[in-house]
Amino acid sequence: MEYYGKVKDIKAHFALLFVNVLYGASHVLAKGVMPEFVTPNVFILFRVLGSVLLFWLLISFRKMEKINRKDFPLFIACGLFGVAINQLFFFHGLNLSSSINSGIIMALNPMMVVILSFFLLKERLTYIRISGIVIGALGAILLTFHSASLKSDSSLGDLFLIVNCLSYAIYLVIAKPLMSKYNPLTVITWVFTFGLVFVILFPPTIPELVTTNFSAFSQSVILKIVYVIVGVTFLTYLLTMYGLKYLSPSVSSSYIYTQPIMVLLFTYIFVALNWADDYTATITAEKLFYMLIIFFGVYLTSLKQKTFLQ
Repeated sequence: MEYYGKVKDIKAHFALLFVNVLYGASHVLAKGVMPEFVTPNVFILFRVLGSVLLFWLLISFRKMEKINRKDFPLFIACGLFGVAINQLFFFHGLNLSSSINSGIIMALNPMMVVILSFFLLKERLTYIRISGIVIGALGAILLTFHSASLKSDSSLGDLFLIVNCLSYAIYLVIAKPLMSKYNPLTVITWVFTFGLVFVILFPPTIPELVTTNFSAFSQSVILKIVYVIVGVTFLTYLLTMYGLKYLSPSVSSSYIYTQPIMVLLFTYIFVALNWADDYTATITAEKLFYMLIIFFGVYLTSLKQKTFLQ
C-alpha cells in the first residue's frame, strides 16, 4: 500500500509539472497569434467560450449539483475577477510585453494571495513573509522599470500583467468558501460561465470579432488557438485537480516557480523549430536577475514562522 501511495505521489508531481509545461508553452504560442491574426479581446472570447463548452460537456456526465441562490453573487464576482479581468489584462499585457516577462510576473501570484488573505480572510502574517512581500515587490518594480528602457518591451504591458496576477489572486481568495462547499468542477463551470458573460459584454469584443479575418487563419494559428483552449484551460484544470488529490496546496502552488523557466525554455525551442517569432532578444541578464529576486521573495512568503500580525 505504501508503494502504491508513493507511485501516486510521483504521478501527482508529474501532473503538476506538466501543468506548468502547458502554461509555459502558451505564453510563447499565444504571443505569436496576437495581434496579427486576432485581437486580445477576440482571443479571450475564443478561450473562455471554448472552455465553457468543454466544462459543461464534462459536467453533463455527472449529477448536476444544486447551487444556493445566496452564493450566486460570489460566483459572479469569481467570474469577474477569475476570468474576465484576469484574462483581459493577461492577453493585453502579453500583447504589449514579452513572453518571458509574463512568465516572471506570474510567479508573484502566491505572494499576492498571502497579502489578500491577510486583509480579506484575516490570515496571519510573519516577519519572514513580510520580508518576502517587500523583496518580491522590489523585483517586480525593477523588472517594470527595466522594460520601460527596452524598445522590445512595454512597462504598460508589465503593469497589465501585474493587474492580471492581482485579479487572479483575488479570485483564489474569494473562491475558497465556494471550493469548500461545492465540487470544484461545479465551481469552475459556473465561474467560467459568468466570466463569459462579462467578456461578451466588454464593448470592443463583438465589433472586433465581426471584423476578424478568419480566412487568414493558417493551420498553425488554428492549432495554437485550440491548444490554448484545450491544453491551457481544460487539461490544466484536470491535471491540477489530480495533483491536489494527493499533494498539499502549498506543494501544488510551489510549481509556479517553474513557469518562467518553462517560458524561457520554450522560447528557444519554438524559435529553433520556427514555430514562433524570435523573442530571444527580450531575454536579458537583468531580467534573469530580477526573476531570481522575485523567486526569493515568493519563496519567503511560502515559509511558516511564529506570527506577529493578525
